[in-house]
Amino acid sequence: MTKNIKSITNPKLKLEILTPAEIKKIHDATLWIIEKVGVKFPSERALNIWAENGAEVDRARKTVKVRGEIIESALKKCPPIYPLAGRDPNQDLCLDGNHVYLGTDGCGVEVIDIQTGQRRVSKLQDVVEIARIADATEEIAFHWVPVSAQDMPAKTRGLYEIKAIWENSTKHVQTESIYNKQEAKTAIEMAAMIAGGKEALRKRPVLSLMQCTASPLGHDGGSVEAALLAAEAGIPTGFMTMAACLTTGPATLAGNLAVGNAEVIAGTALLQLAYPGAPVFYAAAQTASDPRTGAYTGGGPEDFLFGAATNVLADFYNIPLSMGSFATGAKEPNWQAGIENSLSTFMASIVMSDMLLGVGFLHGSRIWSFAEMMMDCEIFSIIEKTLRGIIVDEETLALDVIAAVGPSGNFLTQKHTRQHMRDIFLPQFMDRRPYNEWESKKDDARDWALAKARKTLAEHQPDPLDAKLSKEFEKMITKLENKG
Repeated sequence: MTKNIKSITNPKLKLEILTPAEIKKIHDATLWIIEKVGVKFPSERALNIWAENGAEVDRARKTVKVRGEIIESALKKCPPIYPLAGRDPNQDLCLDGNHVYLGTDGCGVEVIDIQTGQRRVSKLQDVVEIARIADATEEIAFHWVPVSAQDMPAKTRGLYEIKAIWENSTKHVQTESIYNKQEAKTAIEMAAMIAGGKEALRKRPVLSLMQCTASPLGHDGGSVEAALLAAEAGIPTGFMTMAACLTTGPATLAGNLAVGNAEVIAGTALLQLAYPGAPVFYAAAQTASDPRTGAYTGGGPEDFLFGAATNVLADFYNIPLSMGSFATGAKEPNWQAGIENSLSTFMASIVMSDMLLGVGFLHGSRIWSFAEMMMDCEIFSIIEKTLRGIIVDEETLALDVIAAVGPSGNFLTQKHTRQHMRDIFLPQFMDRRPYNEWESKKDDARDWALAKARKTLAEHQPDPLDAKLSKEFEKMITKLENKG
């Protein structure tokens, strides 16, 4: 299997979703929210850092109000470019604003079993199998822990998950499942052992941490303390807002952007105040609640617009973005999934979001589907090809070939055609067969995608993690489990 990684780079297509004046209005509104309304940080360590840096701290309510100049000064210390390292150095990813890398989604709680097709609770073996298939898939550049290993102890579940991925892939690992400082400390120690020591880990972070905010305008205390430990170790860390119009955010898109932005940049500023220059990223998966039920939608025009607008905000602060894409609300790989995942990914890609999350999920990031995983990768390949645009030069204009063929001729036998025929996109899962062949078989993309996933799982052998490291990781996790 290939070790290549496909990414979008140097796109010829562009999109302006917000004007500079509109970006400034959202930024100013964000600073007003942080200073006048406040953001909740239920962590004594975080509150102490804010107090030391001039914030107004309400310890009873665990909220802070921070002047705009403090936030802006802190954000200027964020590094704009840094790597996400793989266990294999040839698979290191550069977050430089000129690449769009695709990752799996996370962290779902159910799986459509790859063999039986039955929906069930997710377990550690699913993490293993998804990692192995992703390791062999060039569209997937990095892993976001995809599903929850619910057959493992809750206290150390996140550690079992990242261990399983490192054992089954050489690509970078990102997780949103490290929720407290004890787990974070062990995860950092594991990452340092893979990288070759603490200083080596700073240069080549093989792990990155995602922490979800608690919309509206809140953070989880354990997550904040885990993020501070990661920042201290030089591990890239991001805060993800999932503020939803109508419920955890205003009904209007601009208001929802401002609320989510306040959550993210307040958390980001905290890390910079504590550890100036720590690698950080902006993360978002904003949506709109369904007006009929209040439920998370996982798709729709609002999601597509948020996907593009959030990257503009991240660019304004000059930090990389991890953007929730795909994650359709559809219950199976179908028409709805295709529309939602294509449009959300196109919008996030055309503005060059650094990291795209979402491959493989149905029902709004709840249910993992191996068929959807493969089909989502094809969507990404189509978008990657589209964003290359049209190259116009002497070779591509092909005037000498056109002259040689002339009127009523045929280009099939031309050397130029043989040289460039592989430039034409060739889908794996789109049905281009004659109608009679389709009619006789009645199979479709879902069947072919699932077959590819099964074949990859059966045949691909990832480069193994050193057995000594695996055993040591097991000891470290067991030791944490046995603590009172």
